[in-house]
Amino acid sequence: MCSNSSTGFSRGPALPEEIHLLCTLHNIGATASEKSLTLQQISEWATMEISTLRSYLQKLTELGYVQFNKAEGVDKYHVTINGIRKVLSIYS
Repeated sequence: MCSNSSTGFSRGPALPEEIHLLCTLHNIGATASEKSLTLQQISEWATMEISTLRSYLQKLTELGYVQFNKAEGVDKYHVTINGIRKVLSIYS
């Protein structure tokens, strides 16, 4: 259910791309600070350009669904509790 309708797997209206990204982060397990991923790692999993990713991650951060932390000078991102709730609400 947490997929984009362009893949043919979703029923109903397409999810916004940033919510699709949130689902991807959740599904690959980036759900705590110790499991945070870099932009490059997320880009590989989500098959998105880094510039697009930055925009979506900024929006998700503003909504409180994603949090970033700096580890050794590198920005890393993970889904917050509110982000997990958002993803789970899509499934129900």
